[in-house]
Amino acid sequence: MFEAKLVQGSVLKKILESIKDLVVDGTWDCTSTGITMQAMDSSHVSLVTCLLQADGFEQYRCDRNVSISINLATMSKILKCASNDDIITLEAEDKPDNLVFKFESPNQDKQSNYQVKLINIDKEHLGIPDQEYKAIVKMPSSEFQRICRDLSQIGDTVTVECGKEGVTFTADGDLGSGTINLVQDASIDKEENVSVVTTEPCKLNFALRYLNFFTKATPLSSQVILSMTSDAPLVVEYKIENLGYMRYYLAPKMEEDE
Repeated sequence: MFEAKLVQGSVLKKILESIKDLVVDGTWDCTSTGITMQAMDSSHVSLVTCLLQADGFEQYRCDRNVSISINLATMSKILKCASNDDIITLEAEDKPDNLVFKFESPNQDKQSNYQVKLINIDKEHLGIPDQEYKAIVKMPSSEFQRICRDLSQIGDTVTVECGKEGVTFTADGDLGSGTINLVQDASIDKEENVSVVTTEPCKLNFALRYLNFFTKATPLSSQVILSMTSDAPLVVEYKIENLGYMRYYLAPKMEEDE
């Protein structure tokens, strides 16, 4: 038997909103320590991983490891039936055919039950090697979302350049070019400030289309962490308070030969 009860049900709704447009089907692997999901987008350009730790749930039970494969758009539609302040419980048998959703209002005057049929998908788990990153940028997630959205008006590709002074985002297109420079703040402890840690300068190009998909996770965290190094995927991480994280991986675009 698998059962996971989340008092802040809105968090689960936000998680699905952040991945449903990027990934069609996903498998949630449930173990005694928590729930994980790893999936690539249909173009096999980006990878998303999600971790929800068992101790972040109000109640959590997983008698034996269970894999729950489901269409993520369908899962998102069901979760939209819950109010933002509802308590959400997920239930499944040890060899499940369905995933059960239970929504409960805070004052317990309304309870809703839904069942969704599971699907069979070929699942390949990709090993993500440990990586030393040349540049790690911490910045407000809303600011990163705004930068990606604004530069998308100019071009399809953003150049991210990190140095000791800060980080620069540049886009070029037929209309012209745009540059946004964020200077590192002295008081780097505050989440609303920008922090850049570099072992050496780093400059890489990324597809803005995918970064805009990633920024749909902005409501999950006030801060985003960008980890970069040459010839390795960019990591965009949103930490979910007291629960886990969302991580997105995107390979850099190679500069075209002139």
